Amino acid sequence: MEKATFGAGCFWGVQKEFNKIKGVTNTTVGYMGGNLKNPTYKDVCTNKTSHIEVVQIEFDPKIVNYEKLLELFWKIHDPTQLNRQGPDIGTQYKSIIFYHNEKQKIIAEKSKEKLQKSNKFKKPIVTEIKPLDIFYKAEEYHQNYLEKNKI
Repeated sequence: MEKATFGAGCFWGVQKEFNKIKGVTNTTVGYMGGNLKNPTYKDVCTNKTSHIEVVQIEFDPKIVNYEKLLELFWKIHDPTQLNRQGPDIGTQYKSIIFYHNEKQKIIAEKSKEKLQKSNKFKKPIVTEIKPLDIFYKAEEYHQNYLEKNKI
């Protein structure tokens, strides 16, 4: 098994989309990239902790590769919006890829470059690509929130 971690707006919808992919064995929503140890959702929503809502994905690379996960990542949000996705505004909604190893870094950078050159977007892609940081699991009520609440 391997892991991938993405921030693409509100983690509820992002988790739901990655759960649909064959080969994804588990997804967990949480917070990453901030300056407060063990943040809560309330802390993150203040925009003072610098944490980003992310989904950590466990996947079987024999069934789905990292490139396919990146394809979905680019499709499910607007990577040209800085610190927002749709009606959700704040630094916690940043578009970001946290790579787990050097291979993921290279693949993510090439994928971003290819998408930018494709002219699919009129504005520049603002998605950051950074090394893995400490992952703090979000509160249990956030895990698979849309499925639990039939939204």
